[in-house]
Amino acid sequence: MGKNYRSELVGVFGCPIDENPTGVMEEAGFAARGLDFRYITIKVNEGDLGAAMQGLRAMNMRGINLTIPHKVEVLKYLDELSEAAEIIGAVNVVVNNAGKLWGENTDGKGFLTSLKDAGVSPQGKTVMILGAGGAARAISVECALAGAAKIIIANRDSRRGQALVDLLKEKTPVAVEYIPWQGAIVVPQGTHILVNATSVGLFPHVDQKPEIDYDTITADMVVTDVIFNDPNSLFLQAAAARGAQTINGLGMLVNQGAVNFTLWTGEEAPLEIMTEALKREFGL
Repeated sequence: MGKNYRSELVGVFGCPIDENPTGVMEEAGFAARGLDFRYITIKVNEGDLGAAMQGLRAMNMRGINLTIPHKVEVLKYLDELSEAAEIIGAVNVVVNNAGKLWGENTDGKGFLTSLKDAGVSPQGKTVMILGAGGAARAISVECALAGAAKIIIANRDSRRGQALVDLLKEKTPVAVEYIPWQGAIVVPQGTHILVNATSVGLFPHVDQKPEIDYDTITADMVVTDVIFNDPNSLFLQAAAARGAQTINGLGMLVNQGAVNFTLWTGEEAPLEIMTEALKREFGL
C-alpha cells in the first residue's frame, strides 16, 4: 500500500517570513507527536485578508495564527468566537471545522498558564498591567475572567488606556482603574502581580526597560514580562534585585503555542520539546 501523502496545513497570516519563532515550536511539536501537519508562514498584506480567508477554506487548512495588522480585521470573516475573543475584540488563532471558522485569543491563556506553572493565581489579586495594546487586552481580560479583584492599567496614551478600562468595566465584573503613565510611574501599594505588556526590552533593544520607579517593586510581588527574546529582560532583572518573584515571557509564548497546537490537532502538546525548540531558535 502506498504512503499517504495527505497532510494538514496550519499557518500564520501577516507575519514576515523571517520572524516566525512560533513555526519552529509548532513544527517540533508535530514531529514529536508523529502528526502529518505542517506550519507555514504566509505574508498577507493589509487589504488582502478577505481573499486569504477564502483561501483558508478553499485549501482546507486546519487553521491559522494571525499577527498584526489582522487580529481585529479577521473578526468579520469568522463564524464563531470564544468568550474571551469576543470580549477582547481580537483573534490570534482560527480553527477550521469543516468550513466553519472559529476564533480564539490564546495570548492571555498562555499568560495564565505561565502563572499557574509558577504557582501563582490572579484570583482575588490586584494586577497592574503596563501597556494597553493587544497583549495587555488579552491578559487583562483573562485575569478578569479568572477572578482578579482589581486590574490597574497604566498607559501613556490616555485614550487607549481608558478604552481598555471601559471595556473591562462593560464586559467583566472586575474593579478597574486607569493610571496615566507620565515619567517613572509608581507601582501602587497592594499590587500583587505586575505585568510588562509593552514591547520595551524586546530584541534588539535588550538594553531598555519600562520607565517605572523600581524602588516601588517589593519582595511580595510577582513581576512578569511578555518579552521572550531576551527572556532575562532588564525589567525582570531589576525586579529580582528587589526580591520579587519573576516570570519571563518564554513560558507565555510556549503555553499559547501549546493551546493552539491542541486546538488544531486535538492532542496534548509536547511542552518540553516545544520549549527546547524555542530555546535553540533564540540561542538560549
